[in-house]
Amino acid sequence: MLEKTEDRMSQKGGVTKRRHTGEDEEEGGEKKRRGGEKGDGGRKLLDAMSVGYFRRVGERLGEGFANSEEREMFVENVLTEVKGKAAVVAMDRTGSFTLQRLLPLCRPDQVAEVLAELGGESGSELKAVSCDRCGGHVVESAVRQISKLSQTAATTEEEEEEEEGGVLEAQVLSLCQVVRDSIAEFIQHVHGSHVVRTLLHVLSGCLGPLRTETRPGAKDRNAVPQMTDFEVPTSFWYEMKNLTDTLMDNVNLSVTDSVASAVFQTMLTVSHRKRPKLCKQLLKRIMGYLTSRSAAPGVSPLLVFLKDQASSHLVEMILQLSHKALLRDLYKNHLKGHLVDLALHSIANFPIQRLTAASAKHTMFLKLFDELIQGVEAILAAGHMGVIVQLAESCAESGEKQEDMIQCLLRAFHCAEPGTRHVNCLPLFMSLTTYEVYYHCETAESTVQTEVPLTSICYHGSRLVQSLAKFKERSLLLSSLRTQTPADLLKLASDPAGSHVLQALITTSSDKGRGKILKRLEGQFVPMACSRLGSRVLEAIWNSASVTHRHNIAQELVSCESQLRSDQFARHVWAKFALSHYSHRRGHWQEIQSGESKKRKLFSDILE
Repeated sequence: MLEKTEDRMSQKGGVTKRRHTGEDEEEGGEKKRRGGEKGDGGRKLLDAMSVGYFRRVGERLGEGFANSEEREMFVENVLTEVKGKAAVVAMDRTGSFTLQRLLPLCRPDQVAEVLAELGGESGSELKAVSCDRCGGHVVESAVRQISKLSQTAATTEEEEEEEEGGVLEAQVLSLCQVVRDSIAEFIQHVHGSHVVRTLLHVLSGCLGPLRTETRPGAKDRNAVPQMTDFEVPTSFWYEMKNLTDTLMDNVNLSVTDSVASAVFQTMLTVSHRKRPKLCKQLLKRIMGYLTSRSAAPGVSPLLVFLKDQASSHLVEMILQLSHKALLRDLYKNHLKGHLVDLALHSIANFPIQRLTAASAKHTMFLKLFDELIQGVEAILAAGHMGVIVQLAESCAESGEKQEDMIQCLLRAFHCAEPGTRHVNCLPLFMSLTTYEVYYHCETAESTVQTEVPLTSICYHGSRLVQSLAKFKERSLLLSSLRTQTPADLLKLASDPAGSHVLQALITTSSDKGRGKILKRLEGQFVPMACSRLGSRVLEAIWNSASVTHRHNIAQELVSCESQLRSDQFARHVWAKFALSHYSHRRGHWQEIQSGESKKRKLFSDILE
């Protein structure tokens, strides 16, 4: 049975980004597979009839099953068709998709049978399948099913469960042996490396979400993946140690190959979560290797790795997971005196952000702050705003150097002197522009200020102000906010970045300070309620407001009942604020709001 497959890419030299299955084969692959019997390199491929069968199987799996008996019978029938040609099916695009959806429905012993056939008599064929563009996904899916063993105790007899689980356990250990025998090839292979990373998750007893073939959206791309913990057999604990030892024998690849670097990052992540002592040992060994490489006289080799595209990601992970003693050693012996230069580098500034975040809980942050603060204006000019935002965030977390941070920013944005410029700091911070540029002044000493409507609010500017809003002393920001016109406040509430700023500043204010801001917002509550983002800000304000403030907001909103009830966003505000009660049963509404206010104050006192 036949299918045309892609040419093998050389794994030595440069690194090729892992492409998504089917991107290049969607059109041409289907036509080419129809007539041939051998693929590239003489490998057997799936024929058209079988491709059609597995496509129909995939469609049937999407429909679901009426009961467990029907599902089990269907799975058994499909596995009968797969038997004898599992590798060919797994390395076919359509067959791979189908097997990935089928394996989660299989019993552990059925999954073990598929893995056993993929490996051949000696198990060595698992290497070819694991390093295949489509086959690697099947191997990953099969290995992930080991996590279900701890969930089957309630549905199967204990002896039967142990027997089925033992077979799958043995197959996973067999795959580990194959990986360890060819570890250098696996971790540098764009597809095989993902199998190694899945093995590290499974052996440690935690799994992240499934890798999908669709590229993540902007919000999901930076999201931290959620891990699910499960119990693992004792043998997996020993195998995890064996696999990490084998990886450490090839630690040199982690700094020269970005694909291999991702494997080491996964190793550190899962060991930090499940085996902290092992993680501590691994961190020490990796840093020992990095700092022992030869470099120019008087220059730490770590400075070279921080500026390298492949190794900088691994160093970021190390800084993020390091304990206090290791962080202190790294700063004192390798990074001290170089932080500003690194923060100005296009690659090294990202590890510096991780170092700043990790040091916030330790006293070494004070020294790190004093060094970085000297280059704030240069860092701003370089456009590396992530460093500045993280520095402010660490000040908020540690509770230290907050006044110094505020004064430094005032000087950097040219609004420190004269003191009358302080009230203009908020729009400058949010737009990341200096006083002269924002207000179109000719010189830095100019005091002539024209009325400038709130314009650009950038992402990093919003993040910076949100961090500053966590400081103990926020009066400067609140004073600046109160000078904004009602139209600017509405614009702020309706802006994707600005809405977070307004919400942070209002909800963290005292009742008196919140009242002053709400006074400026009078007349804007209705358009806020009708805005997608503004309505969310209004809800956040309502949840933190006193009964008096809620009464003032409700009084303005009920005057536009028909408009609010017909708007797609405002109608939710109308319901959540119980404005119908306010209009017709105000006494009852007042009683409910007073009760909620007392509960909120009670819980606030308990938390404090």
